[in-house]
Amino acid sequence: MKISSVVVVIGALVAAALTGATAASADSPKISHVTTVGVHNTYDPAAYPYLAQALDNGSSLIELDVWPDIITHEWKVSHSNPLGNSNNCVAASSAADLYSGGTNKDLEYCLDDIRIWLAAHPGHTPLTLKLEMKTGFSANTGLGPDSIDAAFRAHLGGAVFKPADLLGSYATLDDASKADNWPSVDSLRGKVLTEIIPGTVEEGNPTDTLHTDVEYGNYLLAQKNAGKLGDVQIFPTVHGAAGGDPRDKYTADLKPWFVVFDGDASAWVTQTGPGWYDDNHYYLVMTDGQNVSPAIDDHNPTVDQANQRVADLAKQHASVVTSDWTSLTSVLPQVLTRG
Repeated sequence: MKISSVVVVIGALVAAALTGATAASADSPKISHVTTVGVHNTYDPAAYPYLAQALDNGSSLIELDVWPDIITHEWKVSHSNPLGNSNNCVAASSAADLYSGGTNKDLEYCLDDIRIWLAAHPGHTPLTLKLEMKTGFSANTGLGPDSIDAAFRAHLGGAVFKPADLLGSYATLDDASKADNWPSVDSLRGKVLTEIIPGTVEEGNPTDTLHTDVEYGNYLLAQKNAGKLGDVQIFPTVHGAAGGDPRDKYTADLKPWFVVFDGDASAWVTQTGPGWYDDNHYYLVMTDGQNVSPAIDDHNPTVDQANQRVADLAKQHASVVTSDWTSLTSVLPQVLTRG
């Protein structure tokens, strides 16, 4: 065969390969069209000795409870201790470090653990990172939205899927979501979408009149108006299932910047009719999926029971279903069709 013929054949094979790769990417569903599964309070040592083990087991959602420590000016990760850490995060600098050493680290170390694990597993399903801000922010002590964004830029870096990435050329996140400008699952592998919700302490504090959702939303809008939306790391999130459009509680300028929603699965299914969220391609996190009637075990249902529950909630338009099924390694990695 002549050299020129060989070149033609090789060129044809390369073109075919590239066409196949393009087709494969095109066939990947958008993140707005799928349902994944995650673990509640993933940071808790009772759930996993090390945070990385949740990812090893297939969880597509990691939850961290965060407190602003106004004394040390650090972000603590704990269920109930505002001045100390109680978690399974370690001071890792490589994948080998993720399963050894002392735990109970600040938020930045948890973010490092996630970044390092994802770098070692670039094909992992897109990860949702849920931050519950237990008492909210403390901007007057230097622990406001800009501070937590700086921690994300420093410790997650390019692994973050940001609001600006969804926005594209659209005027608001609402416009972008309604146009289904969400990227494909394949393009988001190894990436993190972060939602942030008001914490239980904050929501129960009658003197707290500026909750996390509004405070972070205002920060995002201010950054957008200053031409700095690309610096924003996290999606402000509407917390709690509610009928109609739950964003009506926000000001008109703030409302269209909320496209992520988080609340109790039972309430979504019985009270709200979550099809509206799917129609607009909003990102819908359903918590405590096990409690939807008929309730199943919150830690150790049968695999068939858990699979059926996830399938049912996928039909009910969940983007993510969470529970405490820490050991169901055949259930957690699932990616189902939404709706």
